[in-house]
Amino acid sequence: QVQLVESGGGLVQAGGSLRLSCAASGGTFRNRAMGWFRQTPGKAREFVAAISRNLGITYYRDSVKGRFTISRDDAQNTVYLQMNSLKPEDTAIYYCAARPATFAPMSSVAARRGSEYDYWGQGTQVTVSS
Repeated sequence: QVQLVESGGGLVQAGGSLRLSCAASGGTFRNRAMGWFRQTPGKAREFVAAISRNLGITYYRDSVKGRFTISRDDAQNTVYLQMNSLKPEDTAIYYCAARPATFAPMSSVAARRGSEYDYWGQGTQVTVSS
């Protein structure tokens, strides 16, 4: 029902920047909280950032606070992740995810749970060289 397509990944030197985009189709985007997660080989998927529906309240994992910014453009059905001051440890496949519109309002706890999201993109690779 909902399709998410990420773009913007690539290879960048430490200290550089990238902006990831996630384009959504299938409707109900405006009523869905959106999130970004990342995963590296041998590690569990981890939460990166999320943004609520309506007021656009944002949530971040501690290690990216002050460096990453999540935003959304409801007119374009798109969520973004601006990544600055990138570090080698940011290297991962980044996934966009959508939270059901029928769920209760987002919270800091809910934002961090992968199980809160019902649609996922294919992922885009981000590689940060030292």
